[in-house]
Amino acid sequence: MKKGTSFLMGVVLTLAWASTAAAQSSFTATYRGGSGTLCGTTYNIRGQEPTASGKYPVFIYTVGTTEQYDHSSALAAVEEMASRGYVAATVEYENATFGSCTTINSRAKCTYDGSRSTSALATLCARSKADCSKGIVVAGFSQGSVMAMLAKNHDSRVQAAYALGAGVNYSIYNLSSCVANGNRALPSNRLRVINGEQDIFIGPTEALVRSQNTETTGYSCPLSTNCLQSNGSGWYIIKDLQVGDLQADHCYMRTGTCVGLLLDTTWRYGTDPWSLRTNLNWLTQFTTP
Repeated sequence: MKKGTSFLMGVVLTLAWASTAAAQSSFTATYRGGSGTLCGTTYNIRGQEPTASGKYPVFIYTVGTTEQYDHSSALAAVEEMASRGYVAATVEYENATFGSCTTINSRAKCTYDGSRSTSALATLCARSKADCSKGIVVAGFSQGSVMAMLAKNHDSRVQAAYALGAGVNYSIYNLSSCVANGNRALPSNRLRVINGEQDIFIGPTEALVRSQNTETTGYSCPLSTNCLQSNGSGWYIIKDLQVGDLQADHCYMRTGTCVGLLLDTTWRYGTDPWSLRTNLNWLTQFTTP
């Protein structure tokens, strides 16, 4: 498909979705995060929520290393979840560097510890339209996916996670002790991992990505690219031919390099197992409307 045709299709789909989506309002906030025990740095929150009266479950998105917290991919997820009836937000955190299990878990604690009134989660739960007893679901990309997988370690109300570019080994960092199946509070039947076949950090071959997916979730599907279970948890490997730029890499959700803002049309608007809307729809089964 030509890029021009793909773009026009995306515009048409966007307009169609906008005409049916529930009305939303935007908001900003701050929280106290960081790493270690102090959580003493002020970070930003950017979100959307339904304008209709009522109380809603909460959705939190965390971006990857060095990414701006309000990247177009994060804002797309926030918009989609708000339209599904969530107080939805992307949160800034200490993501200038990667780190060990100890480092990233401490960042996750500063973000998701609902018992600390100044955490991102507590700040969102305190909003007038939020009801975290209805459930909290999370998503994230790369380091943000590790943050999402560790969220339930710090608040039992976290019900499920959608992880993009997720694994137990990133370059020189072995995170199996905190991320592998059985080593985190989030059970694998509440985790959905979506990775590209040539992810440079957890691959870069399909076989290596499959091995990491298996260790992360505990689900083994030899030679397959689809190991989604009956409730939609599990993992999926995207092939090069499925993405618009023919590069199913670490940043498969966008066209071109990882620093680009233009999103892959099928990821943003499609209905494939790896598409944004499909995965966000999966999350909604674990919360109360």
